[in-house]
Amino acid sequence: MVTKERKIAVLANIGLLGTAVIWGFAFVVVKNSLDLIPPTWMLAFRFTIASVVLGLIFIRKMMTIKKETVRQGVILGAFLFLSYLLQTIGCQYTTAGKNAFLTAIYVVIVPFLHWILNKIRPTSFHVTAAFMAIAGIGLLSLQGDLTMNIGDVLTIFCGFGYALHMIYIDRYTQSNDPVVLTVLQLGFAAAFSWILAPVLDGGFPAGALEPGIIVGMLYLGLMSTMLAFLLQNVCQKYTTPNAASLFLSLESVFGVLFSTIFLGERMTPRMIFGCALLLASIILAETRLSFLPIFKKSEVVKDV
Repeated sequence: MVTKERKIAVLANIGLLGTAVIWGFAFVVVKNSLDLIPPTWMLAFRFTIASVVLGLIFIRKMMTIKKETVRQGVILGAFLFLSYLLQTIGCQYTTAGKNAFLTAIYVVIVPFLHWILNKIRPTSFHVTAAFMAIAGIGLLSLQGDLTMNIGDVLTIFCGFGYALHMIYIDRYTQSNDPVVLTVLQLGFAAAFSWILAPVLDGGFPAGALEPGIIVGMLYLGLMSTMLAFLLQNVCQKYTTPNAASLFLSLESVFGVLFSTIFLGERMTPRMIFGCALLLASIILAETRLSFLPIFKKSEVVKDV
């Protein structure tokens, strides 16, 4: 039984890694599309495409929704919408690579939110990782006058939203079908987007009808939203929140890689060192260096 559970956990982690690759490329698509599609309209398109197609695929499952599951879908949808809105607006004012890496701060935040919400105290590794992450953010984002641009600040707040989203996914998928929860959260995120898009971004964007934009929205809707979140919700049910956050955080690495290849973005040595510190903090927070013999005992500590 243990071997079977281990295999399922490995497959779940592979699925989460695939999600990170899909999300990493999404930073390139978003950055290229923002000149023609305002942020909230972009969210309306991607969430609508994802929720409608996924809802039709699993229409039988959607016929047996409980009232409590709908309530949970509203909560997840609200966290999802706010996080994506902050991230997408942030991408207007910073580079796709920085946007990707700063988003990944949620990995370090998750253990502290577990402490606040679930009374599970973070380890010394998590505390150390938090300080490393702060230093990494400073190197990556602080300007010469020790200020950060608005895009970096919004992206960091987006990381807090994603952390809360992950905590509640872990809580709700324990007693609900992850597929149903995925459709509901995407549907409510789409509803929030359509309601607020005219208020925040004005009228319907004419650029939405250009062929290149349509292809980009289909990628964001079908791959980066529908498939990626379906993988996340299903796979996270069979692994721990911290393991999930580690693999999903690799979107930052893929985001920088794809931004360099497709957008020609360049990073200074200081920014590269900041990215390395952030990545090291993510690895430390999840593994607690259990792959080193001296820290082997940390494997027996229950993951949170």
